[in-house]
Amino acid sequence: MYRVLYAAGWGYVALCGLVLAKSGTPVPRGGEPTTSPAPYAGAAGQWFSQVKPFCNAVEVEVRQQQLPAPSGVEGAGYSAACYALAGKIDRAQEVIDRLAKDERSQAAGIVFEIGHPVADAGDDQSAGPIMRLVVGYQPGNYMALYHAGMSEYILGQLDFARTHLERFLELYRSEDGWRNNALDVLKRMNGKQ
Repeated sequence: MYRVLYAAGWGYVALCGLVLAKSGTPVPRGGEPTTSPAPYAGAAGQWFSQVKPFCNAVEVEVRQQQLPAPSGVEGAGYSAACYALAGKIDRAQEVIDRLAKDERSQAAGIVFEIGHPVADAGDDQSAGPIMRLVVGYQPGNYMALYHAGMSEYILGQLDFARTHLERFLELYRSEDGWRNNALDVLKRMNGKQ
């Protein structure tokens, strides 16, 4: 029985080799493509809609290699947002840092818009690093400061939480639930000292 399966397997391999040889298509060495794929030609938002299902730790690198983001600030912003959603904050930062200094804040704004629903949903493990990334380029983004601070508090990163929540309170003056929550958390942290 095993000999029959063994012979059938090798027959299949030989058939595949014959088909490849007759097709005339060269097989790239090392599995690498012979040319780099061209960046997506459409709008950056459309590109993101196509790749968003692949913005996870397992698939993000391969997908962005297969279908690179459009060039420009928006393409970089959406590409960075995809990496950030996948938890690859260093890669997201690399993408933003390749832009001119005066364009980085705009790209970080796109990351914020994509990451904000994650923070609102309460996924503190994912939201904290995304919001810290945004704050690095937009230090006056009070909502990013708030979400970063709250995530860091929940995760026990009290020094970061204190810094971000205190800065949030300096910028955000409305007497509402956001401000009250930040004040309550700071009181609790000061009580733990």
